[in-house]
Amino acid sequence: MTIVKDDAPRPVVKAPRVSPSWHPLMKDWFRSLRESRQAMFYEPSDWQTARLIAEIMSQELYSEKGVKASMLAEFNSAAASLMTTEGERRRLRVEFQAASDTDVDDESSSVMSHYKELFM
Repeated sequence: MTIVKDDAPRPVVKAPRVSPSWHPLMKDWFRSLRESRQAMFYEPSDWQTARLIAEIMSQELYSEKGVKASMLAEFNSAAASLMTTEGERRRLRVEFQAASDTDVDDESSSVMSHYKELFM
């Protein structure tokens, strides 16, 4: 694996809006991504991937035929690529720890420090 260090300041990547046409489960799933700590690593392309997943799965959930098992498997695979499961985060060695009263660093800097130690 090659890591390219970019010292340029990174603008905050804003998540796209939830579409009113999405199925309620997909709206909740997408909102949960914005609240999840792994979202700090998301690039615009990650958010667009999540948006596409929510759109396609909404169509499946609204379908009269119901969700196909193969589509659910595809959803699980795509969601894993966004680090949405504990197992996937462990596989990638991304771990979030709750801040304790004795921590002096803020949470984002300690997570980024840990991330840099793992991959740089």
